Amino acid sequence: MPEFTPDLLLRLAVAFLMGSIPFAIVAMWGSGIDIRKVGSGNPGFNNVLRVSKPRSILCLAGDLGKGIAAVVLLYRPGEPLTAAWLLGFAVMLGHCYSPWLGFRGGKGIATSAGVMLVLYPALALACVAGYVALRLVGKKRGWPESGAIASLSCWAVFAVLVGVLQGPLLGGMAAIMFAIVTWRHKDNLRRIAAAGSG
Repeated sequence: MPEFTPDLLLRLAVAFLMGSIPFAIVAMWGSGIDIRKVGSGNPGFNNVLRVSKPRSILCLAGDLGKGIAAVVLLYRPGEPLTAAWLLGFAVMLGHCYSPWLGFRGGKGIATSAGVMLVLYPALALACVAGYVALRLVGKKRGWPESGAIASLSCWAVFAVLVGVLQGPLLGGMAAIMFAIVTWRHKDNLRRIAAAGSG
């Protein structure tokens, strides 16, 4: 693990603030729609997608981009990879608990995917392809909460692969990040469980 120097703590704070930019809100500027009051009420990509596909592209680009930017701009060459993971946690937590939205926010999938595209591009792209495939299958078969199912399934696979290929330390960090996004999807999981029991 890296030493928590003032420099690293400052960079973590900057990453958190980068993550806190609510691109779901930004994407809806000029539409007259408060994304927090329509659909699921979640200020994230999937909810914007329900309302406006063109605007959802801006939201997705922003959420992915801030995850990418946090690592590319703030990670120092020569630092242990765990430092990049910590920056990833910071930017994702900023997204999930944005101070501009009363410490509420999105669910972290797109922003964490941006981080992983920098750290493990091949693995991340494979999981993104799996996500798209599952979304298409879920839509065709009418799965309830198909977005959550696709997101969490692919993140689970990604975390396992990081553990197998990168060892227990980084695998543990991937497992913690997976746990965070799973917690953020707890309402979706309740609805899936209710649909299954019905």
